[in-house]
Amino acid sequence: MADTVRSRYEFAALDTDPGWIEAYWELGYVILAGVFEPDEIDRIGRRFDRWYAEGMRHPSTFRHQNKTIWVEQAEGVGQIVRGMQWPSYEDDTLDAVRTDPRMLRILGPLIGGDIKQIINQLHWKAPGSNITWGLHRDVRSRKPDEAFRELGSSYVQTGLAVDRHWSGNGAMQILPRSHRQGRLDLNDHGGARGDTGESGWAKAGLDLSGLIDVAMEPGDLALWGPYTIHGGGLNTTPDSYRRLYINGYVLAANCDRGEWTFRNGQPVPLNQAEPALIQYEQVRTRTEAHYPELGAAGTKPSD
Repeated sequence: MADTVRSRYEFAALDTDPGWIEAYWELGYVILAGVFEPDEIDRIGRRFDRWYAEGMRHPSTFRHQNKTIWVEQAEGVGQIVRGMQWPSYEDDTLDAVRTDPRMLRILGPLIGGDIKQIINQLHWKAPGSNITWGLHRDVRSRKPDEAFRELGSSYVQTGLAVDRHWSGNGAMQILPRSHRQGRLDLNDHGGARGDTGESGWAKAGLDLSGLIDVAMEPGDLALWGPYTIHGGGLNTTPDSYRRLYINGYVLAANCDRGEWTFRNGQPVPLNQAEPALIQYEQVRTRTEAHYPELGAAGTKPSD
């Protein structure tokens, strides 16, 4: 049976069609079409390509404080870059997206004007690779528990489509209304590499018959909550890298971590000299660039 609550809204009609707000809380996600213009997406896409090329220069995953580039070997494809955390410390174009007034216009009705950010990520799905994100809830990564309060009403994840997203290139999948399950044990039942995890969730008793592909055009923005079950399929295309720019925001009063993004409705620039504690516990004690997979001492990459 088709869902009677509409999940897709035009950004240009946000003020005259406010049903998107109720839809977000009801479904656990919503898609806003045409938030960014084609010329803007073109610039963002070029920065994605630049960071992908940078990642391919490294022999393995690279970290410099909060900035991380995930480098992996994919069966049948070879070395790929799976994703990157916090490019905005060094990239003005990507930094401008996270503090864009359009973001505040969207976030304001949901979590207000005092906002921190705990996710700033670039995602690639290389054609023909076995790279995927198993079905999960984002609450699994909000650690320690005491630092993230009232997540259900305080946290909004956003994903900006840089390419067209559809089932063939591994579009994100979402289970509508899954944030209403209320079971704390249903956070992560993903399988091994290349497994989107449906079997694990089914064994846990979850009905996945309503799982949908989040189809988007370049410039569309998806929003979802921390308890919404989501993941992504495999990219079976020959040439689409399926780029997605994720920014996760939280009501500042309910979060002890993260970078300030908006204060009193005004954008806050990143403090590059003193990056905030987010997920990397050693952000202020291990300040050198290194390869985490090459041992405790790490290796300083060359220019």
